[in-house]
Amino acid sequence: MGERYAAAMPANAWNWVAVWRRNYLGWKKIGLASVLGNLADPMIYLFGLGFGIGTMIRPVEGTSYIAFLAAGMVATSAMASATAETVYGSFGRMDNQRTWEGMLCTQLTLGDILLGELAWAATKALMAGTAITIVATTLGYTSWPSILCLLPVIALSGLAFASLAMVVTALAPSYEYFIFYNTLVITPMLFLCGAMFPVNQLPGAFQDVASLLPLAHAIDLIRPAMLGRPAGSMGLHIGALCIYTVLPFFLSVALFRRRLMR
Repeated sequence: MGERYAAAMPANAWNWVAVWRRNYLGWKKIGLASVLGNLADPMIYLFGLGFGIGTMIRPVEGTSYIAFLAAGMVATSAMASATAETVYGSFGRMDNQRTWEGMLCTQLTLGDILLGELAWAATKALMAGTAITIVATTLGYTSWPSILCLLPVIALSGLAFASLAMVVTALAPSYEYFIFYNTLVITPMLFLCGAMFPVNQLPGAFQDVASLLPLAHAIDLIRPAMLGRPAGSMGLHIGALCIYTVLPFFLSVALFRRRLMR
């Protein structure tokens, strides 16, 4: 059993690049439409709530509500983009298109494929999060140098959410089951983790739950950088996102090995 599991792990540190490149070449044909689609929901929240409700709300944590919201939308866009690419894109390549089956006939291992898929989902998250950041910077809600600080955080956040979603992809029999993940996990995180309002406004039990969720850690790194403030417990937040990246990856390898390599 141990030898079979080891055979499903990445063969080396670079094979995943071939999977990433294959996904990039396929995406490039519809790249603009894909980016605009990933921006739709965060931009609606940003402008609808920011310029709508935001005009009736006093400053939040020492800044305007729309500036507070913009940081939340950067993290949310990374979460949404990485999740969508994994549960729909990766599942399609694994199930309907049977692309993974063809890849497994080459020198690529299952681990190589999963690493490439996660890297591609993180790239999609990076593009979506950076686009929201550029919009917020253009409107004057953050400074241009902050973008350089945000890029690694957005990419790490994308990896964490993609890794979590890959476990769901390994377990789902069909596309229909992803609605449960979006409704029961992704949407509650949007409202619990401080994307739209401060977490300290929630009851104590909900604050405790929020402190364990990956979106809260992403926001606690992104918001201070965008607002020009020092980030507290930076090591804790980075470590939590790394755990959300690494542990689900190994779990998804085991689940996909059982599903695809019987």
